Amino acid sequence: MTILDIRTLFSDDQAITATAVSTNVLDRGAVGTPVGGAAALSSDLGKSMVPFEVIVTEAFATLTSLTITLETDDNSGFSSALTKWTSGAVAAAALVVGKRIPIGYVPEGVDERYVRLNYTVTGSSATAGKITAGIAAGLQTNR
Repeated sequence: MTILDIRTLFSDDQAITATAVSTNVLDRGAVGTPVGGAAALSSDLGKSMVPFEVIVTEAFATLTSLTITLETDDNSGFSSALTKWTSGAVAAAALVVGKRIPIGYVPEGVDERYVRLNYTVTGSSATAGKITAGIAAGLQTNR
């Protein structure tokens, strides 16, 4: 069982029937300058070994594959989004209930304020399929 926190969920049983971004965006907050400091602190979420999970909660149908990317940006509009991780194409046959897309931990380089997921559907639009994804309290190891 994976323990997820509602405040760090990107998708909560989100239906993915066409290419879309996650329902929620993680706002990591503005980085400040410490008292007496010459410059703002840097902040890299990936250097902290933060567990991250993507779980299929409803089997997908009719699409060919799904690709998930983790994106960051310094603005909430994601006008200059950077991809920090990609799942690669996951075939529709593998997108069954309970499937965990292997990520492990947030990768190094997630150092901008805003973070989201992007779901890219390949082939026909999906007629079914849901995802829950977010920062986890820990990773299940008996897969």
